[in-house]
Amino acid sequence: MEEKKKFYITTPIYYPSDKLHIGHTYCTVATDTLARYHRLKGEDVMFLTGTDEHGQKIEDKAREAGVTPKEFVDAIVEGPRGVKDLWKLMNISNDRFIRTTDGYHVAAIQKIFKKMYDNGDIYKGTYKGKYCKPCESFWTESQLVDGKCPDCGREVMDAEEEAYFFRLSKYAGRIRDLLENTDFLQPRSRVNEMIRNFIDPGLEDLCVSRTSFTWGVPVDFDPGHVVYVWVDALFNYTTALGFMNDQYSDYDKYWPADVHIVGKEIVRFHSIIWPAMLMSMGLPLPKHVFGHGWLLLDGGKMSKSKGNVVDPYILAEQFGVDALRFFLMRTFPFGSDGNFSNEALINTINVDLANDLGNLVSRTTAMVGKYFGGQLPEGSAEAVSAQPFDGELIGMVSGLRDRYEEAMEAFAPHKALDEVFKVIQRANKYIDENAPWALAKDMDQNGMRLAHVLYNLLEAGRICGILLTPFMPESMAKLFTQIGAPEAAQTWESAAVWGSLPAGSAVTKGENLFPRLDLEKALSALEAAEAESRKAALPAVEIEPFLTEQVDFDTFCKSDFRAVKVKACENVKKSNKLLRFTLDDGSGTDRQILSGIAMYYKPEELVGKTLVAIVNLPPRKMMGLESCGMLISAVHTEGGEEKLHLIMVDDAIPAGAKLC
Repeated sequence: MEEKKKFYITTPIYYPSDKLHIGHTYCTVATDTLARYHRLKGEDVMFLTGTDEHGQKIEDKAREAGVTPKEFVDAIVEGPRGVKDLWKLMNISNDRFIRTTDGYHVAAIQKIFKKMYDNGDIYKGTYKGKYCKPCESFWTESQLVDGKCPDCGREVMDAEEEAYFFRLSKYAGRIRDLLENTDFLQPRSRVNEMIRNFIDPGLEDLCVSRTSFTWGVPVDFDPGHVVYVWVDALFNYTTALGFMNDQYSDYDKYWPADVHIVGKEIVRFHSIIWPAMLMSMGLPLPKHVFGHGWLLLDGGKMSKSKGNVVDPYILAEQFGVDALRFFLMRTFPFGSDGNFSNEALINTINVDLANDLGNLVSRTTAMVGKYFGGQLPEGSAEAVSAQPFDGELIGMVSGLRDRYEEAMEAFAPHKALDEVFKVIQRANKYIDENAPWALAKDMDQNGMRLAHVLYNLLEAGRICGILLTPFMPESMAKLFTQIGAPEAAQTWESAAVWGSLPAGSAVTKGENLFPRLDLEKALSALEAAEAESRKAALPAVEIEPFLTEQVDFDTFCKSDFRAVKVKACENVKKSNKLLRFTLDDGSGTDRQILSGIAMYYKPEELVGKTLVAIVNLPPRKMMGLESCGMLISAVHTEGGEEKLHLIMVDDAIPAGAKLC
């Protein structure tokens, strides 16, 4: 028996620090679709996804949330509506899921780092430059765009610390040759970006360890250093197969990967840094890296910080998982950016799925039921008084699998769908050309011709259904049930053979696969669902009761509220609660105020902030120190715990400005 062809495909492992949005879903659905396509062809597929859980950003967010980094990532990965829940909802068929906090991966990364160190490609030095915390990226001054991160456009920070470096510059020539003279990186436009932006200016050695935080894989031979998150993350593609660990034993079977599917913002890491490190380790390179584009909202990349996240849970619940999967693959040319909108999603469902595919299946199965009791007679596959448009439809369908395969092999699922829907549209036209309802008026004379027309429609639907299965697996299973296609007529091989559907199969109309949507009603329902989701996400907050005693206006006006700027702030000795503020109140003389907020703020966080104080309270002594006024805060109870927030105002407001 001939051994199956191996196919190893990966998504980038998701960085679990922000809310999941439809952009993350896009990449994983695309990868899943390609994996399902290769399984349909009978190949032995390994599809890997997972989560990249280390780094300074995770450590900072966990601190803000008051939990450990491991607790923070566990909640996002394993918790309700987390990463694993979303992939299950979206019917992602990954064979393996890796977390970079998995013990086997951590141990393997330590061995990999040590091996590159031992072979001279990692050395110790001091890093001084710019660092983008959200992207976990190091940049030189010349690489910044308007002084900001060239990838995400956010502020960068100065960084200086003892660090280990990887000799990336050593591999510059080999990387240039890889990019320029092979099809390693696709689409080709990404190659031009990498050469122009990184290779031509000259590759510099890469900082590959950090000492300013601790949440990462420890460098076991030099305590205090943790491995740079991108070294940790990239090698997941090999450790998940068992490289340098005993957890799995699939490395020799599946490596090198056939393709890494990644977003264009991380192409640099996958097409320059990743192959260089593999070269250092003496390992084969993946066959391809494909950098897809972004889904855009209002012309900008989806981002939680921009407030334009589109919740895939809500979209799937409102419109169905398969409809959402189809829309993502049908609407946006894979490799280019695409503009996402809810209107486009609804229109795609109505035009492609309801009007074209759904209408074809619904009309055909209904007519088989009406005219033949749900079962076409034997011989209906044979031509009877053949018409010219029979040959046109059959010829178009017969060549469909080859055209589809060519597009899928070129990582162009949108083009594959174009080919399928040309056939679906032609089949709908075939209904009108043959007018089955007219043929049915004289069944004695036209019965076999009518049966042949309906058979051709079912057969076209069967072949299209096979090729749509990687995109909409659940819906196509329903389609096969409705048209009576046995398992043998649902295979890749049968998609190239016209006439594989048995004529006597039981055909049932069933429910509409894709009901048509009313645009305005669907948008209103979506808006209501999003509002409810936002409301449910708000913390349960208890507000102190309002005072019933009224204060007259003149009494209120006696309170003197002023903007004050924090010049210095420190803990008060022998007190766990008090902070001592030195404030500029605009008078020319520093004002001292003591505030019992040490459990809510660190002193260094407040220096330079503009706060609000009431300054005409009589002075009072606390811990032997005089406090001249009171800082204004907001207090509430959340989850049984009291929360306090100092009122901070625009720094453009000058010290001493009166609030009224």
